[in-house]
Amino acid sequence: MLCSPRLAASLRPFLPLLLLVAACQPDKAPASGAAAPAQHLRDDLGRAVVLPAHPRRIMALAASMTEMLYAVADTATIVARTQVCDYPAAALRKPVINSYPLDLERLVALKPDVVFTTDGITSQADAQRLQELGIPVYYQRYTSVTDVFRGLNDLGRILGRQPQARHLTDSLRTELTRLAPDSATPSAPRVLAVTWSDPIYVYGQNTLFTDKIALAGGQNAVHEKFAQPYPALTREYVLKLNPDIIIGGTFGKMDSTFFRLYPELKRIRAYQTRRIYRVTDDLMSRPTPRVVESVRELKQVVSGS
Repeated sequence: MLCSPRLAASLRPFLPLLLLVAACQPDKAPASGAAAPAQHLRDDLGRAVVLPAHPRRIMALAASMTEMLYAVADTATIVARTQVCDYPAAALRKPVINSYPLDLERLVALKPDVVFTTDGITSQADAQRLQELGIPVYYQRYTSVTDVFRGLNDLGRILGRQPQARHLTDSLRTELTRLAPDSATPSAPRVLAVTWSDPIYVYGQNTLFTDKIALAGGQNAVHEKFAQPYPALTREYVLKLNPDIIIGGTFGKMDSTFFRLYPELKRIRAYQTRRIYRVTDDLMSRPTPRVVESVRELKQVVSGS
C-alpha cells in the first residue's frame, strides 16, 4: 500500500533505523512447496555427490544396478536401461542407453536427476563428463554380501524408499541365515571360478565371489590378493592351486575347450574327480538382490548335489 506524501516526509528522518530493523528480522520460512534441500553425500568411492532431495528421474549404467533399482525404487521413476540390462523383465520396456561406449547425447536428453552405477563398470572420466553437464553419478561397490544389503538400504534412503529397502534386506538376511553355514573351515573345498580361458582369468580374492563361496561352505582357491580383482593366472599357478572344484562350464564343455588348451591341467584334483560345474552367469557376475539365490546355487556346487 502506498503512503501519502505527508506521511512519507514525516518518516524520512527515521528511514535508516527502519532499514536496520528490517535487516535484523529473521528470514521467513520457505513457502509451502518450496524445493527441499539437496542431499550432500559421499558414494562408495568416496566421491562427493550432490543429489536432489527427491530424485524423480533415475537410471543405472550397470545391469546389476538396474536390478537394485527395480527392487527398491518406484519403477515409474526409472527412465532407461543399458543394452545389457535384461532383468527383471519390466526393464526391457525402458529406452536403451548404450553404456560402452557411453551414448552421452541420448543419456543427457533423458534428463535424469541421478545416474547410479558400480565400481569397474563406468569410468570416472564418463562420470565427470556427466557431472559437468549437471547429471550427478553415484557409485556403489560390493566386496561382500553385506555390502549388497547395505547398497540396497543406501538406495532406499536416497530415493525416499527406506521401508521398502529395509523390508527387502531383512527378508534376504533371514533367508541367508537359514542357508549359510556358520563359517568356512580349513577343510572347505577350494573353488576356482574361471571367467575366461585364454588367457586364464579368474575371480580373485578381492571379489564378491570370495564371500559368497564362504557362505556356501567353500573357499576361494585364490588366496593371494592381486591388484586386479579378476587376475590372469599362469598354468603353473593353477597347477599349484590344485583346486577341488572348478566353476566355468560343464565338464564336457571345459574338457573340449579349457583343458584342450591346457592339457597339463588335467592333473588337478577338480579334473580328476570331475568336479567341474556351470553356474548361472547373471547370478555369478552381478551383485544384486538375487545374491542369496547365487549363494544357494554355489552351495549346491560345493555339496555336489
